[in-house]
Amino acid sequence: ACLSGPVVVSCSLLLDLAAAGPLWPRVRRLLLHMAFLQNKRSLVAGGAGFLGSHLCDRLLALGREVLCVDNFFSAGEENIAHLLSEPGFSLLRHDVTVPLGPLPRVDEIFLLACPASPVHYQQVPVETIRAILLGAANLLELATELGASALLVSSSEVYGDPEVHPQPESYMGRLSPVGPRACYNEAKRGAEALFASYMRQHGTRTKIARVFNTYGPRMRTDDGRVISNFIHNARLQQPLVLHGDGEQTRSFCYVDDLVDGLVALMDAPDSLTDPVNLGNPEERTIRELAQLVLTLTGSPSELAFGPRPAGDPQRRCPDISRARRELGWEPTTPLDEGLRRTIAFHEES
Repeated sequence: ACLSGPVVVSCSLLLDLAAAGPLWPRVRRLLLHMAFLQNKRSLVAGGAGFLGSHLCDRLLALGREVLCVDNFFSAGEENIAHLLSEPGFSLLRHDVTVPLGPLPRVDEIFLLACPASPVHYQQVPVETIRAILLGAANLLELATELGASALLVSSSEVYGDPEVHPQPESYMGRLSPVGPRACYNEAKRGAEALFASYMRQHGTRTKIARVFNTYGPRMRTDDGRVISNFIHNARLQQPLVLHGDGEQTRSFCYVDDLVDGLVALMDAPDSLTDPVNLGNPEERTIRELAQLVLTLTGSPSELAFGPRPAGDPQRRCPDISRARRELGWEPTTPLDEGLRRTIAFHEES
């Protein structure tokens, strides 16, 4: 067929055509490339990590072009290997503590780049502080220059060992600026201050997400976080170690739900500049979690008890009223279902 005059095809139609039935690979890639050219370009700093790689998946599925920036300090390329040949995805190996050079159009920036596991960030506290604070400053400069929106993936660690339960965004926290976790939680507080200051002084479009415990496929078995530790030990029929009496609580949000929240926050009106808690409001004791992992894995492992790490909070649970009200968001994946998917991933990998 021969067409004359300009032809305008919607992004959604192009994506539907690319997804519908078998196509020659080159035709599919062309359709996807045409769709990405009409849609947002997202930069994901820390995009090769556990949470960042899932975010890259979701943004590509939404038709956005994705630039993944990572230096692979605490992440492996296996998390994004399946994306390297995808149209609309590109990888830049770069340390965010160094300013990024000239970039083509970027519409939105997600900042996740830093070690997120206590085991990792306590081994490299200086590098952790630099990654969080210098990364925030460099990407805020880029966002201001390009007129892009910038979203900081902050942490529930900014609340420390809280005395208010559940924790609303208005709670100022209870934590030590010189404790063993300070390299992470105080740096996240500083990054939040930078985001708020760039918004006030330069008019930069900023968002702040305070992320609570998140789990799911692609968690490293050696990252020291409780769910990956329990699954790893249960599969090896080794004891599941509870620190203290196991009655301390956490709330666990499945990664797909958390990514939904991040995308909803980025897409929210620019007027939503206050921090937003993202997490599961269902509080569980660590002992309950251990028993559930044993049940789902069928492992004969026993429970063991050890000393609690310094600075380990007794309770942690988000008040997500703001997310429900402003984003229409709340997690939907039950803990047992999310754990089944996570266990299946570890068994297959």
